[in-house]
Amino acid sequence: MRLLIKNIRTIAGIDSEKRHFRQGAEMAVTEYLNDAWLYVENGIIKDYGTGEFNDIESESIIEYDAGGGMVLPSFCDSHTHLVYAGSREGEFVDKIRGLSYAEIARRGGGILNSADRLHELTEDELYEQAKLRVSEIIHKGTGAVEIKSGYGLNTEDELKMLRVIRRIKDTTPLKVVSTFLGAHAVGRAYSGRQSDYVDLVVNEMIPEVGRQHLADFIDVFCDKGFFTPEETSRILEAGAKFGLRPKIHGQELADSGGVEVALRYHALSVDHLESMTDSDIKLLQRHYDSISTSSEVSCNSVTMPTALPGTSFFLNMPYAPARKIIDKGLPLAIASDYNPGSTPSGDMKFVMSLACIKMRMMPVEAFNAATLNSACAMGLSSEYGTITKGKVANFLITEPVPSLDFIPYAYTTPLIKEVFLRGNRLSAFTKRSD
Repeated sequence: MRLLIKNIRTIAGIDSEKRHFRQGAEMAVTEYLNDAWLYVENGIIKDYGTGEFNDIESESIIEYDAGGGMVLPSFCDSHTHLVYAGSREGEFVDKIRGLSYAEIARRGGGILNSADRLHELTEDELYEQAKLRVSEIIHKGTGAVEIKSGYGLNTEDELKMLRVIRRIKDTTPLKVVSTFLGAHAVGRAYSGRQSDYVDLVVNEMIPEVGRQHLADFIDVFCDKGFFTPEETSRILEAGAKFGLRPKIHGQELADSGGVEVALRYHALSVDHLESMTDSDIKLLQRHYDSISTSSEVSCNSVTMPTALPGTSFFLNMPYAPARKIIDKGLPLAIASDYNPGSTPSGDMKFVMSLACIKMRMMPVEAFNAATLNSACAMGLSSEYGTITKGKVANFLITEPVPSLDFIPYAYTTPLIKEVFLRGNRLSAFTKRSD
């Protein structure tokens, strides 16, 4: 299939140098092309340019008029929990009344509440709920997403979640990567026996996940009140035997050693960072300094710090120190953390706005963090995250807007006119369809 997008006011997010990520001052840079066209062939970006598009077989090309809108690479959302059962608005009210995330968890709410609800659903019911959320994020501009397990907390239900994620991979146009997060919390049946629960994760869950090839990555909630660095290390070592590279929840609730563990085990990303310290930043600087002279720097060689501003917004807690991270020359990704308890939203445009308003990121920095760098945090930046010849044709077309800066500025205005994934227009992918 051959596709030509014409009458584009501006293409933003072009990367002619095929970077795997941007860091430091580079994060405030992107390439633009005005009065442009974009040419796609068989789901791959083949070319872009200005003026007239000349092709001797132009009669066989499907044309779409962008109407003077911008063309941007689709958002890449590298941290979500969008497979879950029901909702937790009762806890939302508890938070308004003053209870903290940790207090709600100690009362049996939080992750355990979601695990109880998930246990009652069939696999088909869980898939049908998740499918609606998938449609939602597609329409909001996301083209690649990571989805975690972690609301099962027993072997059977964790596997059920991972099978649903695999079904989403197979039945939706999204690019999906899956992460096993059995160590999201201690299952209710193991209350007071955390060591035994870690044994279950290591000796039963991970081998079964590996045997069935149900996950691309492994994650641990390494934080105060959840799993210690020592327990995290044991779980990651077990996952490594099955080729599961880590993605770590770290430094959300306290200075818990999450960054150090992530770097020690060559994690693809370390996420949350609301309690990140200056020492953590120095560790990351040493990590990036150690690889900066290599000619093979890629997502396979780095640990991407990833901020989740929607979590801070919804829980009314501190934000990750994005400005300090970038000013120290480091890269940063941003993601939604879409989940029922602390961030019931997968709107990456709003995440960009929060990054600008609350974390003092410039709009172009937030844009790069939500596209190329977040693709890197999933190991996907060689194929996704920019408008680059040879990459997958995942992009969106906006309504006519004056600039890229306008997108996070107009933080509730619906600006996305059309979504294309793998070169296919997805206006037919409605909220109630596959």
